[in-house]
Amino acid sequence: MNTLLFIVDAFADKAFTGNPAAVCLLGNPADEAFMAKTAAEMNLSETAFLWPEQDGYRLRWFTPAVEVKLCGHATMASAHVLWETGRLGSHEEARFHTRSGVLRATKSEEVISLYFPPYEITAAPPIAGLAAALGLEEAHVLETVRYADNVLVRLDHETRVCGLCPDFVQVAKLQPRAVAVTAECAADGIDFVSRFFAPGIGVNEDPVTGSLHTALAPYWAGRLNRTQLTAYQASARGGMLQLEVSQDLVTLSGRAVTMVSGQFHVPAGAVGELL
Repeated sequence: MNTLLFIVDAFADKAFTGNPAAVCLLGNPADEAFMAKTAAEMNLSETAFLWPEQDGYRLRWFTPAVEVKLCGHATMASAHVLWETGRLGSHEEARFHTRSGVLRATKSEEVISLYFPPYEITAAPPIAGLAAALGLEEAHVLETVRYADNVLVRLDHETRVCGLCPDFVQVAKLQPRAVAVTAECAADGIDFVSRFFAPGIGVNEDPVTGSLHTALAPYWAGRLNRTQLTAYQASARGGMLQLEVSQDLVTLSGRAVTMVSGQFHVPAGAVGELL
């Protein structure tokens, strides 16, 4: 079985930056064993699988360990592949049927925009041991909130976010599915910085996390009293995101670069066949 396979750097202005995602372009629904094993083989933070469905494409995302309900950078990578391979015209909207509902993407010149529902943010008490697991003192944590199954921690200075060296073993032992950290940024043209750690689901640090910004965008829009924001995720690869917040949508915009295109060869019988 041969599958079209791409690796795309998403939220990247140039190669070797942003967040790499693998994209498997299929003609039919795929067996879950195939998707799980393929994602483990790719060993990237996310591998996307998409095939035609209704008025768009079915889209599913897998880390090397689990399937996830929402992923921003692999959605951007998937839309980029559809436009780049001519399956969609450059002015056509990409529509994806996902576990988080129908997601849309558009392209204007080289900028891709994703339209995602915002996460609800709720107040939460500090989590015992989290600051230490992140390599921080408790005094550096200004606020702790939750979104979905994740924890978002606001720190007192951007340099603490950029300089974090978490103990991933200890972070994985804590209750949250993932832990994000953020701080306001004083640099020109950047409103806030962030990082995202999810060792419990096979991703120690995600380079640039679109889904996180569907929580960060409304969070910082409320604090800064602005609906248009520029964010930088301060991983080793780094990535910029342009954000716009409306009542029921967060628009995440950035660029993507194809790094690999080819075929993924799977011997017959190695995993479940395509349905």
